[in-house]
Amino acid sequence: MRWIRRNLLTVIAFVVLAYLFLPIAVVGALSFNKPPGKYNTKWNEFSLDAWTNLCGVPGVCESFGMSVRIALVSTIVATILGSMIAFALVRYRFRGRSSTNLLIFLPMATPEVVMGSSLLALFLNLKFPLGELTVIIAHIMFTISFVVVAVKARLQGLDPRLEEAARDLYADPRATFRYVTLPLVAPGIAGAALLGFALSFDDFIISFFNAGTLVTFPIYIWGAAQRGIPVQVNALATLVFLTALTIVLVAQFVGWRRRKALERSPITMDTLSRS
Repeated sequence: MRWIRRNLLTVIAFVVLAYLFLPIAVVGALSFNKPPGKYNTKWNEFSLDAWTNLCGVPGVCESFGMSVRIALVSTIVATILGSMIAFALVRYRFRGRSSTNLLIFLPMATPEVVMGSSLLALFLNLKFPLGELTVIIAHIMFTISFVVVAVKARLQGLDPRLEEAARDLYADPRATFRYVTLPLVAPGIAGAALLGFALSFDDFIISFFNAGTLVTFPIYIWGAAQRGIPVQVNALATLVFLTALTIVLVAQFVGWRRRKALERSPITMDTLSRS
């Protein structure tokens, strides 16, 4: 019982992680499968055909590249606009600030079916042709809210004394923002950008309503599921997961090296405060 009380939280954490990563492991394992028919649902034979010929099935790489391009454009625009909105909401007091905070959460709380159909009605009333541009606009609209929330949380956790110290050292507002504020907020902005990219790349419902004849990667998978998803889809999905995992591990390693360098540095905050 003593061992259970001491390790219960660790065991629960491992069980939850195993539950979360088991579907990803199945997708990765099936990417090395050679199915006997159209449906890649049961293990048959080990093969590297999907990895050596990722574009062997027509439309797979085209839809994948389209989703990456849309996610990149919408992430860049949403990150810039969302960061500016977050700075305005945290650092300034203006009329309608509380209403703006409420409106920011509405796209996050609105069901995607409602948002997708509403945007479709808007584009049709404006006689706007459906395609890549409409999907990018739609993705920017719903990813901005997530960017604002992430950057806003980072800004609210900053110590204002750091910026005050920069101003005491005769730094102008631009220098303070460039050398103090921006480096401190950069992890929050980077995290918000990664979240926005994942949401945009993974979106199906809003894209399906506003894509017209455009085929993104999720739309391609939805259409291919009716006649058998090719093994290349599993390989591309595994490649995306490994890329995201590599980015997270590199960021964690860089942060660990930075913390170790600060610990080995002879100048610490305690010595600065005593001096």
